[in-house]
Amino acid sequence: MWVDGKAVEGYPRLLTVTEYLALGEVEPGYMELFEGRVLLTPTPSVQHARALTGLWSQLRPQLPAGFEGITAVDVDLELTAADAPGFARRPDLVVVRRDAGRDDVTVRASEVVAAVEIASSASQRTDRVAKRSDYAAAGIPHYWIVDLDPLSVLECRLGADGAYADQGAVTGAFRTLEPFAIEVDLDALV
Repeated sequence: MWVDGKAVEGYPRLLTVTEYLALGEVEPGYMELFEGRVLLTPTPSVQHARALTGLWSQLRPQLPAGFEGITAVDVDLELTAADAPGFARRPDLVVVRRDAGRDDVTVRASEVVAAVEIASSASQRTDRVAKRSDYAAAGIPHYWIVDLDPLSVLECRLGADGAYADQGAVTGAFRTLEPFAIEVDLDALV
């Protein structure tokens, strides 16, 4: 592996979450960690960025005291021991308690109330299959997938069986009472 034009000794090998976080940003776009392997993801499109900004600005005033929405932060999925090859994902948006965050570098899955991904044509399988499975395994209680074409939200709630149950894709206005009352005007996102 190369960082700042220099070979990093001991790579390639599977990384722990701590080792992954120590790498910092090494490529344009962003990185995630899957089973100890670094995954590179392209920089989101302008439409994706607009939707994320619109979603964040609508959610922010509706969140109860003590909660906040954070964009583009690494989430340690806590699926392995600290010294084992790890998993870290970077949802487009997470809802957490204000006191969440480890050393201002990452939050733990156990601190995440809801994870949100804005799916693009390039990320459909990752968002609908891989991340859905990872977030459920990590115990994140709510997962929302925002699809830009057609503009909709699929709300997924973690069941007692450890899998997400779909609440059905909605268009126009997304309303939920879980984990708290939220209403989003989807048409205003883009």
